[in-house]
Amino acid sequence: MDILAHAQELIYHLLEAMPSPYQRQSLHALLELFLRAQGSPLPEHSKLKSPSALSRFLNVYSWSVREVIRRLREAVRQQLRQYCPHGRRPHLQVIVDLTTLEKRGKGTAFEQLVSVLHGKRGVHLVVLYLVAGPWRIPWSFRVYRGKGTASPAHLGLQLVRQLPNWLRKAFRLVVLADTAFGSMDFLRGIRKLKLHAITGVRYDRCLQDGRQLFQLHKPGQQVRLKGVHFPVTVAWFYLKREGQQSRLKRYVLSTKPLKASTIVWWGRHRWQIWWGRHRWQIEDWFKTAKHRFGLHRFGQQTQLGLYRWLVLSLTAFILAHWGYLSTNQKTLPDWAEAATIVLEPRPGGCCPAASGSRAKAKAFATARMGHPDHEVQDMSQTPQGEGTVFETWLNQRLIASLKVHQLDSTQTL
Repeated sequence: MDILAHAQELIYHLLEAMPSPYQRQSLHALLELFLRAQGSPLPEHSKLKSPSALSRFLNVYSWSVREVIRRLREAVRQQLRQYCPHGRRPHLQVIVDLTTLEKRGKGTAFEQLVSVLHGKRGVHLVVLYLVAGPWRIPWSFRVYRGKGTASPAHLGLQLVRQLPNWLRKAFRLVVLADTAFGSMDFLRGIRKLKLHAITGVRYDRCLQDGRQLFQLHKPGQQVRLKGVHFPVTVAWFYLKREGQQSRLKRYVLSTKPLKASTIVWWGRHRWQIWWGRHRWQIEDWFKTAKHRFGLHRFGQQTQLGLYRWLVLSLTAFILAHWGYLSTNQKTLPDWAEAATIVLEPRPGGCCPAASGSRAKAKAFATARMGHPDHEVQDMSQTPQGEGTVFETWLNQRLIASLKVHQLDSTQTL
């Protein structure tokens, strides 16, 4: 199965996880909003469901976010296993970084999640981001709650600890992190996990002999930082920011003995990830998630609604990314075009998930359906010409599943 068919089947499995047809339609409406990749997936822009219906779906209705994450990660696992070549295990970049979803106003139910960091007020997310070859996967995240709580470095270490064992067996993990994560506890924790980390470090970091890093003259030296009982290798490089004429000197350390050129190469990958022949900075991924998939446009008033919004936004990015990979292009992606490829099945064919077994179709029917005849009649009267090809296919699947449920109920009676 190719990557596009796999992405479309993943959408089917996510819809299948919803406990009722009404909630499947709401999830379908939200996925279409996110996959427009226009940066404003607001409920009032939906043509399939009312804003109040989508608000209840996010904040009130009982459906399992863990099941959605479980099915999403299982689909990612299948793709990564196909990517792993025979022989030497490939590298997996485990990037830990922090971003702020700015929030204005007061009186929200998740006010305890809002704090001020570096002059920005909002919800601060510590994100674990995986890079393996062409694959880009936002794996998990935690919320930094401000002073007096777990630090971003501690939260990042928790995310690394929770990586599944199959990733460690299939890949050689390299943890890449910013200067904010180069604390003593983070370095000791990574070493305790028997992993290799390359992180940024402050230029005035103290050594055990009383010197500071900027007093070193030769890159690639093994030194002992104050408070760290094992040696680390230090190197540096110059990074030029857009709009700035002067270059910044970045210090990087490695918990594993490496050459200075190797450390610099990995250190540059922390700030600059190669995508074909173009450099794609990790900060640009945050911009893409925010301004293309609405990561920061949450308007929910509950913690549950906020959490579900973030999960669905990251899910939409993964689906659009798989749509981009199916085109085999080497240029920077057009996210709107990639999302359209995922939503609309190929001409002359059907979504691979549509040929599922009778058990899959029967799973759509639950005890809370109410009157199946009424549901079938309503969905069969959907105007043709509205929505996408995927919407028409989805309605056909729902009608078929309800008819199967009706037939089974009649046979039972």
